[in-house]
Amino acid sequence: MNHGLIAAMAEAGETAESLAGQVRVDPKTAQRWVNPGRVPRPRHRSQVAAILGRDVGDLWPDVLKRREPAWFRAWAEIEHDAVALRWFELAWVPGLLQTEAYARATLAMANLGPEAVDELTSARLQRQKIMHRVRPPLVVTVLDEAVLRRRVGRDGSLMRAQCEHIAACAELPGVQVHVVPSDTPMYLGMGGPFILAEMPDGTRVAHLDGQVKAHITDDAAEIATLEHRWARIVGEALPWVQSLDLVRKAAASWT
Repeated sequence: MNHGLIAAMAEAGETAESLAGQVRVDPKTAQRWVNPGRVPRPRHRSQVAAILGRDVGDLWPDVLKRREPAWFRAWAEIEHDAVALRWFELAWVPGLLQTEAYARATLAMANLGPEAVDELTSARLQRQKIMHRVRPPLVVTVLDEAVLRRRVGRDGSLMRAQCEHIAACAELPGVQVHVVPSDTPMYLGMGGPFILAEMPDGTRVAHLDGQVKAHITDDAAEIATLEHRWARIVGEALPWVQSLDLVRKAAASWT
């Protein structure tokens, strides 16, 4: 339990329900904040800290120890709490489906240094635990076939293991993997990757990747545009069984 938060609430005469009303979240969401590892979104952290008269670091010290880049932490928290994630990738294996070797290879390209690569790889693998919870979120990923065919590393062993890992993840109860075949004509996914997250209260948030940092939005018009694009992209993808067959064929092709 987050004893620091519980003590601060008691001292201020606040309850999960009263905090929920003041920061405008569902009471069940506020109740989860006292559980280990459950951290509110940044704006809610600031509001709760102000109400309780404490520093954010006093209430959620783990925030200061997070390995993810500062700009990514907000999305990591959204991803952790989401009940459904719809993820399209044009060039990379989605982070939730990456092997350690693939994650290290992609992070090493940014010339971050060995220690930073170790920390960020650990953080990326830690995120994957959401797919193994008792009640995991629904994770639907759509990949362009190029993701499976582009070499990473000096030989094919890394990509063979990565494709086999994708196939294994696709067998998990809450995971669906679809592939857009390489012979598909130009389609909307060529505009770039994105993720749509559905939260427990029904709200939707989107993550759009960029060369420097991502854009995270809950703007209704932007979400509607991405919902429309998602539907069109899924329409170009193979069904689950055929997609899984293609992933396995890709794995066998790497020698």
